[in-house]
Amino acid sequence: MTVQATTKDVIIEAAIELFNTKSFQGTTIRDIAKRANVNAANISYYFQGKQGLLEACLVRFFDPYVACLEEESGKMKMDNAHICLSRALKKIIQFQMENHLLTRFVWREISIDSQLTREIIASYLMKERFYLKKLIQAALKEQRTTVMVDMLVIQLKGMLMMPYLNSQYVMEVWSMRPHEQYYTDKYFQVIQKWLDVMLDGYVRPNHISAMPISYTI
Repeated sequence: MTVQATTKDVIIEAAIELFNTKSFQGTTIRDIAKRANVNAANISYYFQGKQGLLEACLVRFFDPYVACLEEESGKMKMDNAHICLSRALKKIIQFQMENHLLTRFVWREISIDSQLTREIIASYLMKERFYLKKLIQAALKEQRTTVMVDMLVIQLKGMLMMPYLNSQYVMEVWSMRPHEQYYTDKYFQVIQKWLDVMLDGYVRPNHISAMPISYTI
């Protein structure tokens, strides 16, 4: 690894930590430079300022995130679609756990309406939608089951984001640690069982109940 790459990585890691604790708006270039033990001019040189550093953080997250879906989507000609979908979700959950501070910051940041968020939606989240729909539709076709695919994708997306978007709640209320391997393995098992129920289109005795709920207003 070159000195340039090392310096950039150190700056990004420092920024991720500070963006989590102080927020993007509450963090200054000087704060990041001090945490990374570099000259503030290095940040301007490599990232053209704090906004460029934010974009670098988002790219660091979304490039491998979308690649997990793209890779498994390309394997459906050789493997069962349900297996490909499960592998993609396992990779994403593992990636998020290994990069939990970055994951937490990214999902929080793109919940804010901004020009950058709209660019991320257009470039990355539309790809995510495409690959998730492709994988789920192929798995449903194999199972000969009909469900509302869009709603299924939205529910699945919420499950992938929840432990990190609400990490403080998970830790303080449930005493669980989304950044630990044990939690990650158990959480994937729950998602896998839920997905089995949704793709099969009916409730098995050993599965989590998926019976419809009636609300009275």
